[in-house]
Amino acid sequence: MAKKNSDNVQSKVDNDHSESSNQFTDESDYSLLNQLDSMVSEGRNPDTMDIDLMDSKQILTQINNEDRKVPLAIEKCIEPISEAVEAVVEAFKVGGRLVYIGAGTSGRLGILDAVECPPTFSIPSEQVVGLIAGGNKAILKAVEGAEDDPQMGIDDLKHIQFCDKDVLVGIAASGRTPYVIGSLDYAKSIGAKTVSLSCNPGSEIDKHADIAICPVVGPEVLTGSTRMKSGTAQKLVLNMITTASMIRSGKSYENLMVDVSASNKKLHMRAIRIVMQATQVDAYTAEQALKKTNFMVKLSILHILTGVEPHLGRKILQQNDGFLRRSVAALNT
Repeated sequence: MAKKNSDNVQSKVDNDHSESSNQFTDESDYSLLNQLDSMVSEGRNPDTMDIDLMDSKQILTQINNEDRKVPLAIEKCIEPISEAVEAVVEAFKVGGRLVYIGAGTSGRLGILDAVECPPTFSIPSEQVVGLIAGGNKAILKAVEGAEDDPQMGIDDLKHIQFCDKDVLVGIAASGRTPYVIGSLDYAKSIGAKTVSLSCNPGSEIDKHADIAICPVVGPEVLTGSTRMKSGTAQKLVLNMITTASMIRSGKSYENLMVDVSASNKKLHMRAIRIVMQATQVDAYTAEQALKKTNFMVKLSILHILTGVEPHLGRKILQQNDGFLRRSVAALNT
């Protein structure tokens, strides 16, 4: 009886192996294998071939040495990043949104950047949106196969009523994710501006976007672990896009975040400190101004610097598209 069960188990293993082998002989599998072979981000790093023999300090030193290459790679992409920022600024002017879309690490990074914008710049949560293949559950746990479905990307955009006023940034370190490519094609088909962010030059998604951003950071410390240098590069670029777009939309005064939302105790104190830094007043004066303006930092600074009352200050800010420096100049001339 035991022998019969053993034979059945072995037979199942052989059948599973046979089915797996047959699946792999699909031409698309070989095509993907060839694509991976040609990707810079999937290559083997010649400087880390012996990383498994290193002690902890040596491994960390090697990782740090590789990470230093990231900002230098981004420096070569300032022009297309600038083009992306201009597109986002124009979209914001007409009520459009910035939408990030990606799978896995790329999708999570887009969501991270999106969710940090409302408390930092006091914008509606709908103004910068992050979408990930597989939906919100994929933020914490991978959803197998989701990134391979281009229609899913289209469906996710339709679900948020993506329109021609919006800007879509498709994020994929590999530059070949079908979910992202499908979404970029749909966005272009309805007349929206599209941006690709990958780490492989000449990648597929570059061909599907109006603006291609590609910081080439080279092979990872661990082959194919693109959550490392590639992920770092993507996060830096996304931070640059939103931060620069918000500055160009009047969300700063000098280098201060004057549209910060004081939604917790730390941000409450930060608001007081920002007013103090912008106006050179003491903490008490700054807090009194904030209370008078319902804790609107920008309006409080305008009130202190010009003496304008809040109800008039709001109108002046609106007339100057929310730019505090222009508003101060307008009242002081």
